[in-house]
Amino acid sequence: MARLIYASNMSLDGCTEDERGAFDWAPPDDDVFAFITELMRSAGTYLYGRRMYETMAVWETDATLAAQSDLTAHYAKVWQAADKVVYSSSLAAPSTANTRLERHFDPSAVHDLKAAASRDLLVGGPNLAAQALVAGLVDELQLFVWPVVLGGRKPALPTDTRADLELLDEHRFSNGVVQLRYRLV
Repeated sequence: MARLIYASNMSLDGCTEDERGAFDWAPPDDDVFAFITELMRSAGTYLYGRRMYETMAVWETDATLAAQSDLTAHYAKVWQAADKVVYSSSLAAPSTANTRLERHFDPSAVHDLKAAASRDLLVGGPNLAAQALVAGLVDELQLFVWPVVLGGRKPALPTDTRADLELLDEHRFSNGVVQLRYRLV
C-alpha cells in the first residue's frame, strides 16, 4: 500500500499563513526548493483542497514561473506530471490536466486510492490534511519549519487531534529551515 504523506511549510509557531493569510513569509531558497521538488517527485498523486490547488495550479497555468530557472522548470515538470485530486464544493472545474474534482472528502475512497497506488500520495493544505489525520489515513509528516514566528493563522496541524509520532529523519538547511520527517505510530 502506498503511503499518504502530509508535507507542509510552517513557521516555528506552527502557522502556514501570516496574519493576512499570505504565504510569502517563506522566501525562496534553492536548497529547500530542490528538496521539496524531490519529495514531490516521489509521489504520483497530490490531494488538495480548493485553496491549495488554486495556489499550486500556477505551476501549470503560468509558463513564466517555469522559465525563471532550471529549478523552477524542474518543479513545474514534476508538478504537472502528477495526478491531482481536488476536494471542493465550490470549484466549478479544474484548470489543469491530470486533475479530478471531488465534491467531498471520503476517507474510504482515499484508503482505496492508497491501496491501488504504485507510488506515494501527498496531501497538501492544513484543512484537508487535518481531515486525513483524523481519519487515520496519514502515514508520514514532512514538515519544513521556517525560522520565523508569525503569530499568524491556519495551524499546520490540527489543534484538537492527538497523533503520536516517531522521528525518522531531520535535515538542516543553511538558511535555518529544518525539515522534520515523522511516521505516525
